[in-house]
Amino acid sequence: MASEHTRRIAVVGGGIAGLAAAHRLMELSRERQRERQQPMQLTLLDAGRRLGGAIGTERTDGFVIEAGPDSFISEKPWGIKLCERIGFTPRLVRTRDENRRTYVVHNGRLHSLPDGFLLLAPTQFWPLVVTRLFTWPGKLRMAMDLLLPRGPQRSDESLGSFVSRRLGRQALERVAQPLVGGIYTADPDDLSLAATMPRFLEMERKSRSVIWAMWTAQRRAPAAARAMSGARWSLFVSVDDGMQSLVDALAQRLPEGAVRLGSAVSSLRREQTWKLTTSQGDTVEADAVVLATPAHQSARFVADLDPRLADELRGIPYASSATVSLAYRNDHIPGRLDGFGFVVPLVEARSIVACTYSSMKYPGRAPEGHALVRCFVGGAMQQNLFEQDDTAMVESVRRELRELLHITSEPLLRRIHRHAQAMPQYRVGHLERMARIDTSLAQNPGLAVAGNAYRGVGIPDCIHSGELAAELVFARLFPG
Repeated sequence: MASEHTRRIAVVGGGIAGLAAAHRLMELSRERQRERQQPMQLTLLDAGRRLGGAIGTERTDGFVIEAGPDSFISEKPWGIKLCERIGFTPRLVRTRDENRRTYVVHNGRLHSLPDGFLLLAPTQFWPLVVTRLFTWPGKLRMAMDLLLPRGPQRSDESLGSFVSRRLGRQALERVAQPLVGGIYTADPDDLSLAATMPRFLEMERKSRSVIWAMWTAQRRAPAAARAMSGARWSLFVSVDDGMQSLVDALAQRLPEGAVRLGSAVSSLRREQTWKLTTSQGDTVEADAVVLATPAHQSARFVADLDPRLADELRGIPYASSATVSLAYRNDHIPGRLDGFGFVVPLVEARSIVACTYSSMKYPGRAPEGHALVRCFVGGAMQQNLFEQDDTAMVESVRRELRELLHITSEPLLRRIHRHAQAMPQYRVGHLERMARIDTSLAQNPGLAVAGNAYRGVGIPDCIHSGELAAELVFARLFPG
């Protein structure tokens, strides 16, 4: 039972953003109590039967199968820093650098992505010259970026517009769209450049040419560029036995009894305190609330409290996607799975967005002599494929693997994980929407939002979002 001096904070949502918020609140509380006795009571409510949200790991017969994210980027520091604070870094593993290759499907065949091609643009001359991924007119059109003037000054534009304008349609359709699609499952003609890849917008403003800006940056600071993710880490890192272990490590650091699973919030209202009602009819009182749920769910919670905020949250669209994991014996795969996997441009009209060779990318994902691959289905541009039943989805994925990798054998195991309405779409104008959301939140003191809908979709972004929300409500309750 909390005393009258105890501050109560509720976190709604037990995904990585909610867990990061809850953990940061406990860190702040411990720091505060060293200075003065002002206790805090934390409650984390989640509708599911387990914590982690989209993150989940199955370990079976030596295979490590990820339901959602299989790694996080080390270039953004918040994931690594959290792991350091909880003593989790010994569990992190690098990618297998000897397999660092990515392929792109073109005319039904896999073509290696040219060395030095960074998301939108090439940074090395010779690999671009010799690749068969682009025609000569397409290569020359990319090179035109070196001569083109700056575009009109604007606060935002779509990624598709930017790439087409600077580098041409082939750069967009054959590389930028599939690579960015693998991150955001989004239509590049809708995707906000300012909200997702602002550095490219800044490159044009400062250097005029995107290619020249990237070449210059590499020549001036190659060591700094290599060190961006730290000497120990590759660009992407994972957990030795799967991402669920990071979720479990955070959950173990929360106070006993703080987590309430199977507690879906049905309403939120503000009286003298915040009152959250769960689907079981229980009422949780709190002095501050962090909503770490998808924006469309958070919109329902605040609809009566602040209709304008609810409209803004509801205005963030979402896409659905699925992962299909298949396991094989190595001798059932013609040749060798070479690289980290491949991406599939939309213009190829295939049934998958991308395929990761999980057992080639990270150690310990498959037993000796076996391989694990994971294919991605759906997204904003192929929502109809997400609607397939499980049998049809597996068969469509197997057909693609048969045509692209010549794998004809029955898989040893198959797993489908569906993520309905889970990937927010950062459309043009997203940052302006975020400014309006921030304004509305400022008018509701003690309320904060966190998650992948706001300022980044990756795990480090979600961690940062949760920690910022925690710091905001904590500072409100414990000023000074």
